[in-house]
Amino acid sequence: MDTTTKRILIVDDEETLCEVLKLNLENEGYDVDTAFSAEQALTYDLRSYSLVLLDIMMGEISGIKMARMMKADIATADIPIIFCTARDSEDDMVMGLNLGADDYIVKPYTVRNVVARIKSVLRRTSGHKVPQAAARTNSLVVEGLHLDMEFKRCTVDGTEVKLTRKEFELLAYLISHRGRVCSREQILSRVWSDEVVVLDRTIDVNITRVRQKIGPYGAYIVTKSGYGYGFRD
Repeated sequence: MDTTTKRILIVDDEETLCEVLKLNLENEGYDVDTAFSAEQALTYDLRSYSLVLLDIMMGEISGIKMARMMKADIATADIPIIFCTARDSEDDMVMGLNLGADDYIVKPYTVRNVVARIKSVLRRTSGHKVPQAAARTNSLVVEGLHLDMEFKRCTVDGTEVKLTRKEFELLAYLISHRGRVCSREQILSRVWSDEVVVLDRTIDVNITRVRQKIGPYGAYIVTKSGYGYGFRD
């Protein structure tokens, strides 16, 4: 992978940590900027970054709030976010996943681990991750549910619905395998293929979010206990 064109923004109020990570990532060939608060980061052109490494516990604007702001803006919604925090409860992890975070790293950590996680996220988000069967057509259509595979847009009965990258890929995978039950292992291997650690609950959380977002078509996503998920005919 050519990392010279990849720009990373580190947002953390621990200035020494920011500088250490910046130095190591620059040694890997990345272009790195740092911000010591979410307020400072929001003055940057976030659209120019390939990934944001974001601490949760900061000042008035927390990492969670900044992530929400990025995901709500169509211009920055698809930028991968890795949460980096000392908080390690499952609720915090699920909250991060609910916001569409691509990874979650708990302090204390090694620089080597952070670099490996960043490489992994960039590797899987830089490529075209939707199934090959879906990629051969410009759209996937189920009645009033439309997935534009070229522009990565989802519309429900003519109204655009904002899906995160993982939500879009998950829905595309299920629809492209319509009428079949896809095991958790199959879903993980195609949608989360390069994840270091993926909890079983990760799929469940994303399925729940997709069902809610696509409204009446959420009922098309079926759960087969002990087997996995499918998209019914």
